[in-house]
Amino acid sequence: MIERGKGLGKAKLVIGWNEYVDLPAWGILGLRAKLDTGARSSALHVENIELRPHGHVRFDVMLHRKKSDRRVHIEAPISRRARVRSSSGHMELRYFVMAELRLGPVVEVVEVNLMDRQRMIYRMLLGRSALAGRFLIDVARQNLLERPRRAARRALR
Repeated sequence: MIERGKGLGKAKLVIGWNEYVDLPAWGILGLRAKLDTGARSSALHVENIELRPHGHVRFDVMLHRKKSDRRVHIEAPISRRARVRSSSGHMELRYFVMAELRLGPVVEVVEVNLMDRQRMIYRMLLGRSALAGRFLIDVARQNLLERPRRAARRALR
């Protein structure tokens, strides 16, 4: 089911409240993500954040909630630092990086803040700025897009 966007003339992809996403430039396929229209920015669960020279940051992306050995080491330029209000209402200083994101057939470069989502079920949260203008979210459904094939995910590990 694809609907026309108001005044845009472009079809919008209908997605569920959670989907599998890829971060292909980082070799990450099939990461579970929660779509949150209440959040402005997107967030990714990382550990071992280390500031590097020349405005870079190194971190580990945690691929699985329970399997701590499933991680990818990434180094990326910092796009900005900003205070973000967490879901508990506290202000936190976070680092933001740009990441290539694939959600179904749509590939976009989005800004992602790096944070500890250890207690959260989903390793990634996609906020309004990553979703705006391209998608319609059906909050009653989930995983409407095709999940990456296992063989393809294994090939990147």
